[in-house]
Amino acid sequence: MNRERPGQGFRGNKSALPTKPCVVCGRPMSWRKRWARCWNEVRHCSDACRRGTPR
Repeated sequence: MNRERPGQGFRGNKSALPTKPCVVCGRPMSWRKRWARCWNEVRHCSDACRRGTPR
């Protein structure tokens, strides 16, 4: 079993994750594990915002 020590890692508390606004629409984006290595470069909340498609 791969158990983490208490107090380390994500334990289901999404409010503890960092957030930042999308540069196009301003919606808050929550941190995702997939973005762990490139969180500083993430600027858009979706492909539609990245392309500049109006909503």
